[in-house]
Amino acid sequence: MDDAGFGALLRELLEESHHLPVEGIPALVARAARELGLDEATVYLADVQQERLVPLGTVPDSSQGGLPVDATLAGWAYRTVSLRVAEDGQEGLAAWLPMMDGIERIGVLGLHARSLDGTLLGRCRALASLTTLLLLSRSMYSDTYLQATRARPMRLPAEMVWAFLPPRTVGTRQVTSSAVMEPAYDIGGDAFDHSLSDKALDATVIDAMGHDLASGLAAAVGLAGCRVARRAGGDLKDIVETIDHALAQWLPHRYLTAVFAHLDLASGQLRWANCGHPPPLLIRGQHVISGALEHHAELPLGLGPGYPDVPRRIHHAQLEPGDRVLLHTDGVTEARSGTGEVFGERRFTDFVIRAIAAGEPTPEALRRLLHAVLDHRRGQLDDDATILLFEWHPPSAEPTDTSGIQTATHLPGKGVRAAPANG
Repeated sequence: MDDAGFGALLRELLEESHHLPVEGIPALVARAARELGLDEATVYLADVQQERLVPLGTVPDSSQGGLPVDATLAGWAYRTVSLRVAEDGQEGLAAWLPMMDGIERIGVLGLHARSLDGTLLGRCRALASLTTLLLLSRSMYSDTYLQATRARPMRLPAEMVWAFLPPRTVGTRQVTSSAVMEPAYDIGGDAFDHSLSDKALDATVIDAMGHDLASGLAAAVGLAGCRVARRAGGDLKDIVETIDHALAQWLPHRYLTAVFAHLDLASGQLRWANCGHPPPLLIRGQHVISGALEHHAELPLGLGPGYPDVPRRIHHAQLEPGDRVLLHTDGVTEARSGTGEVFGERRFTDFVIRAIAAGEPTPEALRRLLHAVLDHRRGQLDDDATILLFEWHPPSAEPTDTSGIQTATHLPGKGVRAAPANG
């Protein structure tokens, strides 16, 4: 097949896909693969905990079915976001290509062929990209897509929170942000958000009180408050006030802690508000800069009427190219083993730093880190655990002055309700 024929094949795929549900995509892709001279093509999706790669059209199972992410060539392609080719034992080759939504991993495309050359591999990559787009264009209204990524039913609070979440990983040439969250099927009050424009990254981690449906509602209000304020042109002050007032009005007696961060992509100026949450951590090179982003604790949002108004503070720091900022909920560092040993901040940050030093992609480093937290708790978390890591990596930039670390300004105007110190 020449280039013109390949272009015609892609156009034909697009035309036919307009009338197909998710269930019809695997057969369409397999047929296209045969027209390219391949023997077989199978679409695999990563399950919600990123433990197995499951063929689309089947239901994942925690003990069988699909391919383990940590013990197969398919999993290697997913973990490293790279092509893997091996002899398949049948006088042919097996190729595994990562399927990417931007820089977000959603699965792999498995191919079998008698032989592969550079031209055919290039067309296989294009087929993997097109397959990803076809799947994602239907994922918002297809239960089949989501069922393929779940080993068991979601609890109602988790279903609600996941419905509000953005992709786990977003990024451009200037910045990458990635997040993970557990227990995936039983999330109660944790949530994360990240949003990108050509000028800024906004990142948020939320921890709502409790572990029930009302906690999930509070987390959903937190995410919606972030977005409604941002999309109306608001800043961090507006985000904080919007969420605080909404919780007090609609979910009295429910509060949440959160960090809201805004990174200017041109200058590396970081601004953030911390509402009763563990402070962000700054990783520079292979070290945590102790106390760089830590300030006096402020109180949670949604404490309700009857408390004095106090101004919130917006903090400022100047990042250097390559700096990473780590946001997390206390369910990560406070996870306890069967003997009562906490996972701890030191173990947490050391894991991230070692993974970065080894060259692991950020999404893979966080996936393994959260599995390490689960292993520490023997697979059962007492509290939600959420981690978000973003890195500022401008294509060409000189290191910037770091004298701006540990500065803060008070928000002008009306403050946010605060409780007494014993509240």
